[in-house]
Amino acid sequence: MAEIFHRAFFLDGPAGKLEAMLWTSPLAHPPRVAVVCHPHPLFGGTMHNKVVFQAAKALHQLGLSVLRFNFRGAGLSEGTHDSGIGEQDDVRAALDYLAQEFPGIPSLLAGFSFGSRVGLKVGCEDQRVEELIGVGVPTGDVLDALDRHFLHRCQKPKLIVQGSQDEFGPLQSIEALFATIPEPKKLVIVDGADHFLKGKLDQLGAAIESWLAPRLFPTGA
Repeated sequence: MAEIFHRAFFLDGPAGKLEAMLWTSPLAHPPRVAVVCHPHPLFGGTMHNKVVFQAAKALHQLGLSVLRFNFRGAGLSEGTHDSGIGEQDDVRAALDYLAQEFPGIPSLLAGFSFGSRVGLKVGCEDQRVEELIGVGVPTGDVLDALDRHFLHRCQKPKLIVQGSQDEFGPLQSIEALFATIPEPKKLVIVDGADHFLKGKLDQLGAAIESWLAPRLFPTGA
């Protein structure tokens, strides 16, 4: 496991300071830097969520520098919740920070639940982002204020990890959504898992590693 060099701090967001934590890569030249976005703050979601932590851990073990942050109004972050609209600007602020700290290194954007709908929309549009990971992608009316079809236009490599018993993104609806998404893409269904992948978080880490490692290290290095 990569040694974790972590730094807790506040980054400048469009609605005030955003509470953040950065795990820096032990590699002199990390292959990517990553942002991992958390679930819905009005339902207790923060950057310390177990699914978010596991995704960040898997990315860091592959040598990435990984940034987690709390959306506006969550944890110690300033501002107030904005139904997924202003939160997109929070994601852009996180990407701006990584671009300043690690100039020239491409980004990866991952998100869980609310974080997948908000974060991946930004990631699809931002030229600095190379790959996308969505975990527990909600397929219902959780975020009516957002464009619900942004993935249909997204040409970037995408990994979606979903529990077969996900109550917010049921198997049938996630498979229907996945069928409309352009390549390159991969869908991993975690058998028997709910929205929070309870008892199955190790499978999330394995899915991320098996998909991303060949992309980052095609020679097996």
